This record gives sequence, structure tokens and C-alpha cells, in this order.
Amino acid sequence: MRRIRVWVRAGVVAGLTLGLAGRVAAEDGVQIIPDVIYGHKDGMAMTLDVFKPQGKTNGAGLLFMVSGGWVSRWSPPERTVQRFRELLDRGFTVFAVRHGSSPRYKVPEAVADVRRAVRYVRHNSSQFAVDPDRLGVYGGSAGGHLSLMLATASDDGQPGGQDEIDQTPCRVACVVAYFPPVDLRPIVGPSERFPALDFNPELAESVSPIVHVTADDPPALLVHGDQDELVPLDHSRRIKAAFDKEGVKSELIVIEGAGHGFRGEAAERAQSALIEWFEKHLLN
Repeated sequence: MRRIRVWVRAGVVAGLTLGLAGRVAAEDGVQIIPDVIYGHKDGMAMTLDVFKPQGKTNGAGLLFMVSGGWVSRWSPPERTVQRFRELLDRGFTVFAVRHGSSPRYKVPEAVADVRRAVRYVRHNSSQFAVDPDRLGVYGGSAGGHLSLMLATASDDGQPGGQDEIDQTPCRVACVVAYFPPVDLRPIVGPSERFPALDFNPELAESVSPIVHVTADDPPALLVHGDQDELVPLDHSRRIKAAFDKEGVKSELIVIEGAGHGFRGEAAERAQSALIEWFEKHLLN
């Protein structure tokens, strides 16, 4: 068992005077800053965890969308750090972003939350020691959908926003999406399995990435299994065609025999492709 050391500091966390969380954990050369508050809604805090290599960062940041079915669950960061180990070993700083979850919050609200998270990281990039122009985003399924929304439908900030963070761009430099739903228009409505889809159908277009593809979108990697029965492969094929039409750098990797969610060799292949994509587009 690896030993974890925890310090409590009032107001300052590893040099970050951001009013962040009250503790920092060090685990095998990784600094963990948990429960960083990037915004508030309905009197509740919206949080993310920061995983930072100690002494070997490459200056790029990756925002991981903690989302399955647009439900964003909390797990102890000292445990979840292992899923980011390969990225951390290569010097990336990782931000695990949680959004407001269904059934209380719907897809449009989740999209607004993750945009706020990108704005927050960009606004505080110097204190996180990341380059605001070298931020990548990734996720699977609903997390892949949110990643593609950030890639295709971001902005340069909201003039007249309530605070400086709202006025900060929410653009990202590249994206990786595993088995993402890209067009919500046919499936919005009452759903027992996915209550996040139960919102005004008139908003469906605004949260469908395929509608927003334009020539200035960042490089996008799509990874999808050809046996996916929940989110059919056609979703990735369609948005790949849209990227191609607009001249956006993109790649689609189809994993034969893989369903919704990668395991074993499929997971290893997807992870290797993700790392290669981020190194190619964020480090070179």
C-alpha cells in the first residue's frame, strides 16, 4: 500500500491562494488538490480535483469529464489518481471535473457547468502552472458528449459576465471522445434510464455537438466500438464526416468487437491512442 501524506493549510494550498480545498495529498510523486470550487449553483459548490506531477510537468492540462449518463459521481481522489497515472507520468496536469448531476440537473446545465470549469482553469492557469492555450479535454459516453460540446461550441468569454471567470474563454486545444452521443435531438424527452434527457426539446440542438462543427474546431480523436448497442458507432462516423467536411483535423479509431465501455486490450488501445493524440497536439 502506498503511503499518503496530508497537510492542512489555511487559505494557501501549495502556493494557490484561490480559496481552494483545505488539504493537499502527495501520492507517489503526485500532488492532489481535492474539491477545488470552480463555481456555485443553487447554493451548492461545483468542484474539481487537480492531479499534478511534482517537478516534471509539461505545461499542458487535461480536463477529464467525470460523467456517465450525465451523472457525475464523487470518489476519493487518492483512489482515482491511478486512472490518470500514465498521463501524470508523462507530465500532464489532470483536472477531474464534476458537473451538476441528473435527475436534478439536465444536459444543458451539465454543458454550462463544464464550460465554467474550463473558464476557471484558464483564468487560474498560472497558479496551476499550465498553459491556457494547451488544454485538452476527454471523456467517455456522456463525458465524450460534454468533451465534444467544449470542442465545437465554446466561446471567447461572456462580455458583461458576473465575474472575471465568466469573461474568460472556454475554448480547448484538442479533444478525445470515447463512444460519444453527438446528436441528442432524436432522444430528448422523458427517460427513465437517462433523466438528464428530459428537458425542453427546443434546446436539443444547442447541446448536440454535430450541429456546431465549424472549421475552427480543435483536433478531435474519436474512439468507438463496432458492437456498441447503447451509442451506435454511427454517432462517431457522422461527426467524423462533419469534421472532414469542415477541414478539422480528426481521426476515428474503430475497435472491433468492443461494446459500450472498453476493457482489456480495447482499453489499452484506447488509452495509448489518447496519450499519443494529446502529446501530438499539446506538446509539439
